[in-house]
Amino acid sequence: MDMLIDFPGGARVDAHFGSFTVQTDQPPQAGGEGSAPTPFALFQASLATCAGIYVLNFCRQRGLSSEGIRLVQRTIPDPATNMVGQVELEIQVPADFPEKYHDALVRTASQCTVKKHIEHPPAFSVKTVVAG
Repeated sequence: MDMLIDFPGGARVDAHFGSFTVQTDQPPQAGGEGSAPTPFALFQASLATCAGIYVLNFCRQRGLSSEGIRLVQRTIPDPATNMVGQVELEIQVPADFPEKYHDALVRTASQCTVKKHIEHPPAFSVKTVVAG
């Protein structure tokens, strides 16, 4: 899938793909207006929402209600690099959610496509091309 990235003003950077536009911005302390999430926040959200899709599908396939289920994601920085050192994902279920499915939810969320791509990263190629 190709994405077109443009710069609509200020510190905003938008990604266009298919019929979608994903807007990003920087917080005011970084020169932006804080009008949209940062690209890194979207990266983090893609992890949690991907796991959420897997949990939702698990429930739907088994006729289980997803009402009251929440995922809480925490990122713990590596003190040596100040980059993300660990990602914790907590699946919160209501008291009446069948206990026999607790471990299966963990295994299901762990199958997230975004997580798998981070665990086995692609090669990157960055280049400049003169348009026209």
